[in-house]
Amino acid sequence: MKYKDIKLFARQLRNNPTPSERILWEYLKGRQLGDRKFLRQHAIFYQHIKDESFCFIPDFFCYQESLAIELDGRIHDFQIEKDQKRDAILAQMGIKVLRIKNEELESIERVLMIIESCFENRRFRK
Repeated sequence: MKYKDIKLFARQLRNNPTPSERILWEYLKGRQLGDRKFLRQHAIFYQHIKDESFCFIPDFFCYQESLAIELDGRIHDFQIEKDQKRDAILAQMGIKVLRIKNEELESIERVLMIIESCFENRRFRK
């Protein structure tokens, strides 16, 4: 895809979050979790060939921790290999990927603790 198309696509994803993304965003926005800044649907570029760019757009991303968070709905049950390849590319870039099943959000405190456990310099929320 061309860079401008990727940016437009990411913006469309941000403007149309899933119900699960809305729930988690309420706890991540505004540096609420461990004073970390999270971005929603932010493109992470891994390759450029001529005027084509290749990227992944995780549901949430924290630069400070090099942490991508993916909320996995049922579709991910059918694309396990694709997700594994994607996660491997991100790992090669030094980015940790945390996958959370949508159902896990029913226990939001547990999910937040799991996210915080991924922080390198753990400074837990207030």
